[in-house]
Amino acid sequence: MLLSSDLWVSALIRRAQLEGAYATVVNKGDDRAGSVIVKAYDTSTRTAKLYTEAFGQDGDRLWIQPVTSESESELDAYITRQRGYDPDLWVVEIEDRQGRHFITEKVAG
Repeated sequence: MLLSSDLWVSALIRRAQLEGAYATVVNKGDDRAGSVIVKAYDTSTRTAKLYTEAFGQDGDRLWIQPVTSESESELDAYITRQRGYDPDLWVVEIEDRQGRHFITEKVAG
């Protein structure tokens, strides 16, 4: 059983904060079923990575990087396009000295 989007986002933000990172909701989506994009910004290298949810063949939540660029402007352009397609989209930004994303589910590498 999957968690609702608002609960999952709250848990992600809490994990990040417990580890000393700054995390915030940039765009609040649908509480129950909104998709989520996580932008992890590495404050030491000034680079960022995006993670978006997908579902693997086994039905489990899987996180992928939809854009290979680490340029923040390119990542922000992707987010803007996605928000235009999906008004229920959640966008969470995390700033961390190590660039950690704090996602506990499987992340495709």
